[in-house]
Amino acid sequence: MPSQLELKFHEEMKNIYFSGKKELGYNATRFWQLVCDMGGVKAAKMLIAKEGGADGFVTLWQSGRLDLSVEAHVFHTVYRELFTDEERQLCKERLESYGYIGI
Repeated sequence: MPSQLELKFHEEMKNIYFSGKKELGYNATRFWQLVCDMGGVKAAKMLIAKEGGADGFVTLWQSGRLDLSVEAHVFHTVYRELFTDEERQLCKERLESYGYIGI
């Protein structure tokens, strides 16, 4: 059974999808499928590990909304225990390489 923190993160991942769709007109269908099928934490871990990141990351960057990225949410201190130091470092490096200063 998922912990309360995992459930909270899962809700955050759902909110990313809905915010992107509403605010940017971006329908991240594959992301939504992953979150629904695997849960937010497992989906995030898979996307973080993807070489070069997920395609949606670039879409969010082009829209100036990296705050809606999985990487930005993983880096929030409240979710620290859900991810390894290596995963968090990958997120930080990816965000920094795209000029995101919200970390």
